[in-house]
Amino acid sequence: MPDELRRWLEQIGLAHHAQTFAANDIDLDVLPELSDQDLKELGLSLGHRRRLQHALTERTTSDVIGATTETPTRDPERRQLTVLFCDLVGSTELSRRFDPEDLRELIRRFQDGVSGAVVRHGGYVANFLGDGIIAYFGWPHADEDNAAQAVRAGLDATVAVRELSLQAHAGIASGPVVVGDLDTAGRRQTGAVAGETPNLAARLEALAGPDQVVIDGLTRRLIGAAFTLKEVGPQILKGFAEPVRAWRVTGERTVESRFEARVGRLTPFVGREHETALLLERFERATIGEGQAVLLAGEAGIGKSRLIQILHERLSATPSPPTRIRMQCAPLHAASALHPVLRHLRYAAGFVDEDGPEERLDKLEALIRQAVDDARETTALLAPLLSLPDDRYGVLLDLTPEQRNERLMRVLVEQLLGLAIRNTVLYVLEDAHWIDPATRDLIERLLARITNSRILVLITYRPDFQPD
Repeated sequence: MPDELRRWLEQIGLAHHAQTFAANDIDLDVLPELSDQDLKELGLSLGHRRRLQHALTERTTSDVIGATTETPTRDPERRQLTVLFCDLVGSTELSRRFDPEDLRELIRRFQDGVSGAVVRHGGYVANFLGDGIIAYFGWPHADEDNAAQAVRAGLDATVAVRELSLQAHAGIASGPVVVGDLDTAGRRQTGAVAGETPNLAARLEALAGPDQVVIDGLTRRLIGAAFTLKEVGPQILKGFAEPVRAWRVTGERTVESRFEARVGRLTPFVGREHETALLLERFERATIGEGQAVLLAGEAGIGKSRLIQILHERLSATPSPPTRIRMQCAPLHAASALHPVLRHLRYAAGFVDEDGPEERLDKLEALIRQAVDDARETTALLAPLLSLPDDRYGVLLDLTPEQRNERLMRVLVEQLLGLAIRNTVLYVLEDAHWIDPATRDLIERLLARITNSRILVLITYRPDFQPD
């Protein structure tokens, strides 16, 4: 069975771990029983652990593992991919300074840090090339924010590596490729890519300095206004006939919604008169204390966010524009409690990277005071969720988790009702098909209380989502 294990590991690109498994008396019968911690103790990086676990899941169920079962092959397909190359800075110097065993552990920790950033942002760790990592965003699964997620992963990876007292740099490129599994000489290469995009990402990585992320022009267009950039200028890159424009990512902007992050020059708004008139009519009813809730369903890209933008523009031009609260659900945070709420609070409070914890706490208190006179309880309940210190509020924190959650939901609803006393509120929740359970609970509580309030709740979602 050791030979069978080796052959299977070769198929998924992890043959170099066969000796480790053999030395620990692990065969194909035992392998599925190993936990993530077991694999980590055996020296597998995060990316390799995920690849192994994914391959084990895909294996056909059989009473005799290692018979004729194989992981299914993904046929090559043409698609747009965003490729991230991340490399350790100064690896040659490190190899001179460290014993080989210590260096191996250092590289494993580096790989864990970068792989963790990739996985958190929905990417796929495709391969480990010495002390470098290549990752795909847009394969095997694709979504409309692949490029932005790749950039976030690159920024997070440099931070994770810096926490190890090391430095990394990354290059990111987007473009058409052919990607799929490739069987050659009896070995399967998972996610083999053909196209110039990976080569461009590798060249851009070489341009990046320590702790830097450099991107190409298509990636820049795809990420819209979500990040702050500094143009590097046209670069002569090996293998490319024409100079390539490149940009260095200096940080992520705080934006209100995905639409705002992506939007460039907008075309004239045509049509949707009926929907616009309906929303304006519902808002007018909300202004006289008849709370309203409108559900707006439509396929991706049909114009739900644009319609909300037009509504906001129309209402902003009136003598009494509303207080607008815009919440954005996200696919990678569907299990993160109150993610849209916390994201909005960071935006509305004006958090910036330079703020310290106490300064952010002051900003949060000031924001809460716009709705209620005594902001201490609400701020105390929200502070831990925003990674802020909560010892400023003493006895208010002496609650069980259940009591704390119940109190938090109550004060969040009360805050919104308090805002509505002072001005009509336009409360928008976008992409509810990605809503997390805690935010859903909050929305249900809010809807039960808006009957006599000056609030218009507008919720957008795709047709496959079933609202209550």
